Amino acid sequence: MSALLMNLRHVPEQEVAEVRALLEEQGVGFYETPPSMWGVSGGGLWLSEEADQARARRLLAEYQQRRQHDQREAWRRARDQNAAPTLWGTLKASPVRTLAFLIAGLIVLLISVVPFLTFG
Repeated sequence: MSALLMNLRHVPEQEVAEVRALLEEQGVGFYETPPSMWGVSGGGLWLSEEADQARARRLLAEYQQRRQHDQREAWRRARDQNAAPTLWGTLKASPVRTLAFLIAGLIVLLISVVPFLTFG
């Protein structure tokens, strides 16, 4: 019986490739299921042997901890060099899209709040 190690929904391809390489390097048997055509399933990495589950989960946890540290450091370097994305930068890069999202958010907020304000 196999066990799901990692759901691949919203996982960057670089991270999936690194996890595949880690599992292969450590000799953990796995297979991959693709995302469904209709978006119900995001795909996944499955362990071939349930006996590898504890070791694979430990390896994945260690990998994710290293990746989190590396990504935070990369963001800090970008922030220190003024290269990190900001609200102002996003507004300058695509003002129409940003304003459309802001207006849509305000409309949703108004639709949610107005009934409570006019209730009594």
